[in-house]
Amino acid sequence: MDIDGLYARARVLRAVRAYFDAQGFLEVETPVRIAAPAPEPHIDCPPSGSMFLRASPELQMKKLVARGLGAIYQIGPCFREGERGDRHRPEFTMLEWYRPGCGYEEIARDAEALLRAVLPGLPERFPRVSVRQAYRDWCGWDPFERWDGDRFDLDMALKVEPSLPRGPVFLWGYPAQAASLSRLDPRDPSVAERWELYLDGIELANAFSELVDPAEQERRFAAARAERRALGEADYPLDREFLDMLRALPPTGGAAMGIDRLAMAAFGASSIDAVSAPEG
Repeated sequence: MDIDGLYARARVLRAVRAYFDAQGFLEVETPVRIAAPAPEPHIDCPPSGSMFLRASPELQMKKLVARGLGAIYQIGPCFREGERGDRHRPEFTMLEWYRPGCGYEEIARDAEALLRAVLPGLPERFPRVSVRQAYRDWCGWDPFERWDGDRFDLDMALKVEPSLPRGPVFLWGYPAQAASLSRLDPRDPSVAERWELYLDGIELANAFSELVDPAEQERRFAAARAERRALGEADYPLDREFLDMLRALPPTGGAAMGIDRLAMAAFGASSIDAVSAPEG
């Protein structure tokens, strides 16, 4: 822990809230203990009695948008088992926001304006690197033509991220197999309307044009649950309420951003510990 790092973190939190409040977003809080996390391979939620500590507030926030709440944001604790390092903690702070009536393009504009508010001096528009071109240039293969999930993840960590230009950059347009809760591009369904935002090679945010098709989302959840079982990971219950409420979710864009990493960038820290209170 660094005292100055905690002051930097507080300034980041004030700037984030000031941005979203000025944009007319409503700050919300949703439960930290949830019954049915979104099933994603390799992301494990710690159990809490008969429930789980959330890895993300995504499903609960989308339920609020489906109920007509409008543009919302949340800053709060999230949890992932087995994650500890300079950029990871088992408990961390996530910012998530959702704008109904838009998609990932508009959410990218939010991310650019938000980072400029927190880190003055950044450009008006951030460069974009297509996922397809990144893998062709730096990894020697095209995951859109021949999908290999394990190779994709390994090359992302060892080849793509280290090759990204310095400063802020979007990694744009993911293979459909990595869509998760994202809509597919209607012009090219091999591409998911998803981006990730990096700053100096460190991932800060992940965003989608949100999938609003309950049948397709249930199919993806079933595939993810099957993969988790094959990997020996916990099989989470299905959030049937979320799937039912997708029918009422308007076209929406959403993003998740790590507050701890944003504070690291603002403070110039190399470890999450410098901008966080001690664990325990």
